[in-house]
Amino acid sequence: MSLKGLCLGTAEREAMRTLRFSAALLMLLLPVLLLAEGYPSFQALVDAANENDILIPPPGTYAGPVSIEKSLVIDGRGKVVIDAGGRGSVIYLDSDGVTLKGLRLTNSGDSHNDIDSGIQVRGNFNVIKDNVIDNSLFGIDLGQAEHNVIRRNRISSKPVEIGVRGDAIRLWYSFNNKITDNTIRNSRDMVVWYSKDNLIARNDARGGRYSLHFMYAQHNKVLENHYEDNQVGIFLMYSDGVVIRNNYIAHAIGPTGMGIGFKETSDVDVHDNRILYCATGIYLDVSPYDPEATNRLTGNLIAFSGIGIQFLNDWKGNILERNRFKGNITQVTVGGGKTANRNTWNSNYWDDYEGFDQDLDGVGDRPYELYGYADRIWMDVPYAQFFKGSPVLEVLDFLERLAPFSDPDMILRDETPLMSAEAVQP
Repeated sequence: MSLKGLCLGTAEREAMRTLRFSAALLMLLLPVLLLAEGYPSFQALVDAANENDILIPPPGTYAGPVSIEKSLVIDGRGKVVIDAGGRGSVIYLDSDGVTLKGLRLTNSGDSHNDIDSGIQVRGNFNVIKDNVIDNSLFGIDLGQAEHNVIRRNRISSKPVEIGVRGDAIRLWYSFNNKITDNTIRNSRDMVVWYSKDNLIARNDARGGRYSLHFMYAQHNKVLENHYEDNQVGIFLMYSDGVVIRNNYIAHAIGPTGMGIGFKETSDVDVHDNRILYCATGIYLDVSPYDPEATNRLTGNLIAFSGIGIQFLNDWKGNILERNRFKGNITQVTVGGGKTANRNTWNSNYWDDYEGFDQDLDGVGDRPYELYGYADRIWMDVPYAQFFKGSPVLEVLDFLERLAPFSDPDMILRDETPLMSAEAVQP
């Protein structure tokens, strides 16, 4: 075959060029064509709306992701679904004064680095309420966002192992927000990091890891929440000035299960909470950290747990008054066999108190004293804690109290123990 036969003519070269252009164009248009064949674009509705419009989309399913950069009210009336198709966040909210309500936001991407969420909030004075967020890695992510309201949303993560789920609600350098009345199921954590002056109230979180985790977050309020069947209830790390009041925390079990945990945290008020059926009710690690501050724990019910209160070490500065200790296997422990008596214990109810009230003033005639015995196996051998509460260890503990091999250490003394749990009910 001649060289000329091997070469394409002008017409053939033009046809090949046209074919390559068409293939490239098809690749560029393929996402759009798929979108057209699937769900209509919600972004188109947002782009067509004017500033401060009220947008009530027709019922149906729309395609995301969606970027909102203007003030709008978007009301799905419970009949609008936005599906991100497994790419990115469902909604990127980069504006102030936006209201999102009555929407179902689903099928975000799965990138932890990009914080793929139902809603990423990067604005102020927004209201996000009455939405359903499901199959989204993270639920609602607030980054440097202030004065937002997150209310009555139902949030769940992707159906993956708990450690690789995203957080239901995440605050990062975000101030003066109100997170209230949300229902959270099977997400990982709710985290409040480097954020202050937020209200977290009346939320219901179950099936997660940390119901609520503070990190370097000051002056937040945690009121009337229901945290059940999570690995940890509330944990505070380096987070001062927090108020925790009237919360219900139950069934925080497992090797690290605890109702409320403190690490190097000061000036915290823990009042009138119910902490039930936890591995450890309250855990204190070098708290308060500020030597001039206190933590105040008053009026709480700490009941039916493995350990009522656990101190990591011999520390001081906590004031514990008018709490009720009922049905715990061990009321108070201190790591290293030390004492918790450098803290203030006053007018608590102890269900294992063995004194009398002859003058009928509601206060025991002699102090409540709790002793620790040096040879308690489960305190000295961490692996033995698995058997804590078993008949064998309970018999050993009884024998240690009956005939100790050495003088026991006093863990605490409450000079005015109350005779009735009802006397300290809120």
